[in-house]
Amino acid sequence: MPAVTVENPLTLPRVTVPADTVARPVLAVKTAPSGYEGEGFPVRRAFAGINYKYLDPFIMMDQMGEVEYAAGEPKGTPWHPHRGFETVTYLIDGTFVHQDSNGGGGTIKNGDTQWMTAGSGLLHIEAPPESLVMSGGLFHGLQLWVNLPARDKMMDPRYQDIRGGQVRLLTSPDGGALLRVIAGELDGHEGPGITHTPITMVHATVRPGAEVTLPWREDFNGLAYVLAGRGTVGAERRPVELGQTAVFGAGGSLTVRADEKQDSHTPDLEVVLLGGQPIREPMAHYGPFVMNTREELQQAFDDFQKGLLGSVPAVHGM
Repeated sequence: MPAVTVENPLTLPRVTVPADTVARPVLAVKTAPSGYEGEGFPVRRAFAGINYKYLDPFIMMDQMGEVEYAAGEPKGTPWHPHRGFETVTYLIDGTFVHQDSNGGGGTIKNGDTQWMTAGSGLLHIEAPPESLVMSGGLFHGLQLWVNLPARDKMMDPRYQDIRGGQVRLLTSPDGGALLRVIAGELDGHEGPGITHTPITMVHATVRPGAEVTLPWREDFNGLAYVLAGRGTVGAERRPVELGQTAVFGAGGSLTVRADEKQDSHTPDLEVVLLGGQPIREPMAHYGPFVMNTREELQQAFDDFQKGLLGSVPAVHGM
């Protein structure tokens, strides 16, 4: 980790914050419980225990792995439906094959992102390729669910294949942090992901002892999830480590700092920073459907049972 990097960050554009910017305080730090998803791959539930008013428009996020599979062990998910939101799969290490009943899909690996807008509904599968199942290997990634406002919940499905080389690379003034803008905007620099709900998604690598302060839209919420390593968040330097999510309060900037000493297998602090414009609509969420009312949820289940969300196509390369 990570797959997308540069030899000298100081060659990149630098992100700065005006001196009079109000820093966001840290409201809470939550530790993700561990569990299993799909056919049995290990996950950390990053947003467990966090009040939805601080998450909106984000619904959930799983850290998948980091796990070193033996031959025959790699696992995925079976065919399953979605309606009413977007799934964002960011793969840091390993390979995943995606396919959906709308004709979208492809292979992502080593820094790639698969952005699927379920909208009115589809069936979806994600699994390691046969070659990885045979050989085993390292697997590590994230899956984030982003809500859609009521006006967009029944839009046509859409698939975006974002290659690692497409992300916008930035750095801090001293070059101590490498910032990968996957979606949204940071200090005037746009990431490649096209979003219906305004959000910013950044993967930051912060070198030991380095600190980075980022400008953050005041109408967005602010979340920081630690993928690896140890450090602090906020001007108050609240400690965080692997598997923890920091929730920020109001303000115009957020700060992350890496501890001087990291674990031997984790040279840097790796953090995913998320911000979004709250939708502030009623949410009815059950399983793979995210709607506004219980009646809409029931309609989604009925449509799935009737085959209206699509049928399972022939699977190639799974």
